[in-house]
Amino acid sequence: MKIEIWSDYVCPFCYIGKRTLEQALKKSGYESQAEISFKAYQLDPNTPLNSTVSTHEHLAKKMGRTIDQAKEMTNGVAEHARTVGLEYNFDEMVEANTFAAHRLVKWAEGLGKDAELTEQLLHTYFIEAKNVGNHEVLLTTAEKVGLPREEAQEMLASDRFTAEVQSDIAEAHQIGVQGVPFFVINRKYAISGAQPLEAFVDSLIQIGEEEGIRPALKPKGRKQTTYCTGDSCDG
Repeated sequence: MKIEIWSDYVCPFCYIGKRTLEQALKKSGYESQAEISFKAYQLDPNTPLNSTVSTHEHLAKKMGRTIDQAKEMTNGVAEHARTVGLEYNFDEMVEANTFAAHRLVKWAEGLGKDAELTEQLLHTYFIEAKNVGNHEVLLTTAEKVGLPREEAQEMLASDRFTAEVQSDIAEAHQIGVQGVPFFVINRKYAISGAQPLEAFVDSLIQIGEEEGIRPALKPKGRKQTTYCTGDSCDG
């Protein structure tokens, strides 16, 4: 079961969606049969490098709200994150340009570290509240998953993997992605947003049945499958 995930490292629903997918794969019995790849997407490509603008200020400006209203919005998202075991630190987050982070993951993919680095980047931004647009933060994050710092630094100083990131973003527009996370399974089925766990499980089971893929473990119950737009971040 090939699962492609379009997401951005500053999208709170992307981390929630990733964690929910992982839980759904375990519950549906497809965990060992899933081949997951990560596709680049940028919510705001115009974000300045090394910005110090707080997430609340950025959100207030983008949504036309006050800072207090923005905080109320993030409080709701933080509550959602807790349901999948994530403790977001919105109070200390700043906006970040993620293009370099996406290039870093493309490089890490060639070393078999893209999944680990993706998880660590999301943790670095949402839990540690560090700017993943900053090269020093990226290098430290790369080291944490066992990637060579000097090679990562050389890559970031170049324009390598720019075309690959741009290709992912262009493909997202071609297939009609309007918000992330966006999951494409076997190039035939799409699931948009951070769906509830049971909806994810039901979708995986139905897709597996239609594709003739038997789960390695017996699924732990199911309900009627629905394909609908859930919580997502719009670009």
